[in-house]
Amino acid sequence: MDDLDRVALVERGRAVVGARHDGAVHLDRDPSRPESERRHEVCDGRSRRERARLVVHGDLHPLDNDSDATDRRQVDGPSRIWYAERLSDVPGRPTVAEVSLSALRHNCRRVRELIGPGVAVLAVVKADAYGHGAVPAARVFLEAGAWGLGVSSVVEGVELRRAGVEPPIVVLGGAFAGEEDSIVARDLAVAVWDPVRARALDAAARGAGRRVPVHVKIDTGMTRLGLDLAGVREFGALVRGLAGLEVAGVFSHFASADAVDTAEARAQTARFEQAVEALATAGIRPTLVHLANSAAVLVAPPAHFTMVRPGIMLYGYAPAPHLAQRAGVVPAMRFQTAIGQARRVPAGTPVSYGGTFVTRRPSTIATLPVGYADGYHRLASNRAHVVVRGRRSPVVGRVCMDHTMIDVTDVPEAGTGDRVVLFGDGLGADELAASCETISYEMLTAVGRRVPRRYVEDFTRE
Repeated sequence: MDDLDRVALVERGRAVVGARHDGAVHLDRDPSRPESERRHEVCDGRSRRERARLVVHGDLHPLDNDSDATDRRQVDGPSRIWYAERLSDVPGRPTVAEVSLSALRHNCRRVRELIGPGVAVLAVVKADAYGHGAVPAARVFLEAGAWGLGVSSVVEGVELRRAGVEPPIVVLGGAFAGEEDSIVARDLAVAVWDPVRARALDAAARGAGRRVPVHVKIDTGMTRLGLDLAGVREFGALVRGLAGLEVAGVFSHFASADAVDTAEARAQTARFEQAVEALATAGIRPTLVHLANSAAVLVAPPAHFTMVRPGIMLYGYAPAPHLAQRAGVVPAMRFQTAIGQARRVPAGTPVSYGGTFVTRRPSTIATLPVGYADGYHRLASNRAHVVVRGRRSPVVGRVCMDHTMIDVTDVPEAGTGDRVVLFGDGLGADELAASCETISYEMLTAVGRRVPRRYVEDFTRE
């Protein structure tokens, strides 16, 4: 698809596939063929510089024969032409998530500085790159020195391949029945630990005349996925005998995302080393041996082995507050909106559903066009703060599905249209997470689909 990112469009209630692109998207609507075999072509639009989310113009109305359609190409088979454009090009709702490409680049280079030469970086871009946009983030990380990309699911790997991302992609969450052909066709590496899935993948690979790189997953203490230590040698012997599989890696996962300098974490590292040795006794010595998460990148060099898998630090957050200074990373997302209405109200005025906040003085209450449907957590109600004109203002009343109220009485110059930072510019996602009794990971990944991502080199300051 000409190096394009893709996004689901909806045609009369049925999902079809379009492209994140400026221009006219031709969608072959022939239902007799699977989507992967249907032709998609895109007319060149105004610009390709921003790879951002698309919105369908209007309500998926076909393009008329206007002057913008002069570069259309004919598509074989039944088709219609829809017009799509970047959300950032559509004037209106000001709730957006800006993503700084320079911050992503800096963070990945910081990982490289910390681990030194001879150790590869598998940049984790699962969950749409922690909400930042998998395709743009992946390209930046690869540019900044990442060896490859880690995803959780096959569908995430396919998304990257469809966008033209060619370096190695490792599906860390393994494969489900029925995904084998996609793994082979898209040249994905995949975690294995189950003999049934390994044999199915081997059969698909041999049927296509290919070999699939696999990474043997060991459970060293997470009790989530992987082989128990006692079963490693037997499984190694099995996969060694499967001609369609190439054991490219072995890995495990720390049971703590932030405390990897504990006795239990060291015990996990020791168990992992035993698993690597057990594979060696079965004649398997993978090149890629990986255990380290972001915390281990920072404080546990013995866990670096030949590759590390940073996640949260790539997006600008340390896995724990005491690691922030050593991490030296920069938040890459600024979640922001603007005041939709500001009004003066007397003392004793209840705000939002249930009146859980009542003004104690004459106040200025501003309404923001963002709510929990956008990923701004309902637990922020009466707890969190935002930044308006460089000053903090409290969230008052309950966060609604589409709106949130703040008290800007102490920012007397605040008014309709003023930018409001929800997190990312002087107010970290980790701070908002603390207000909501959760973690920064959830704050980042929760930013919803209807919030457009706007890609910039650096954040502008007001």
